Amino acid sequence: MTTAMSLEQARFNMIEQQVRPWEVLDARVLELLGRVRREDFVPEAQRALAFADLELPLTPGTTMLAPRVQARLVQDLALQPTDKVLEIGTGSGYTAALLASLAQRVVSIEIDPELAQRARGNLQRAGLGNVDVRTGDAAANDFALCRTDSPFNAIVLGGSVAEVPSALLGLLAPGGRLIAIAGDEPMMRATLITRSSETDFHTAQPWDTVAARLRNFPAPSRFRF
Repeated sequence: MTTAMSLEQARFNMIEQQVRPWEVLDARVLELLGRVRREDFVPEAQRALAFADLELPLTPGTTMLAPRVQARLVQDLALQPTDKVLEIGTGSGYTAALLASLAQRVVSIEIDPELAQRARGNLQRAGLGNVDVRTGDAAANDFALCRTDSPFNAIVLGGSVAEVPSALLGLLAPGGRLIAIAGDEPMMRATLITRSSETDFHTAQPWDTVAARLRNFPAPSRFRF
């Protein structure tokens, strides 16, 4: 079996054995997983594990989410071709590549300068010109770095948080959706929040998982008054 055939078989197995059983059934997302070369977004040392059902280390303290988690996050946002998307935590750029293939524009913010530069290169090589990767701390000053482009039709967090900050919800357009993995180990919940009007939000928690923390997001106070 050639290397190319091995890669395609591994990609097929990832989709059929990991992603589909996780209720990722959107034909657009499944097609993307077959087309966007995940192996090009992982570090060279991890290339053999590109399709494995696990988080991959990118830099010390930073990981790439498992394929099924990335796919489910993207599917659950139900993106439209006219959507403007905010991603917090670019990582290698793979999730941004999936988002950009479904939406009009993606603004992606990465706190690690080395990772941000690597993601830009990965996205450029993939031929995706509608992703703006910015280096900075998205959570600083109530998301000031993100606010210039708001409102967004969709927001996705590329790692877990203790809880979704209310300031981040203010960046959603009416009808916009935010998805994040929220809570504490050993069980976190995928949290999908839809802004139904200027003041009303609807929250659903459709599935459980565990993911590495996003850096610098505030932890909720443990004190109750």
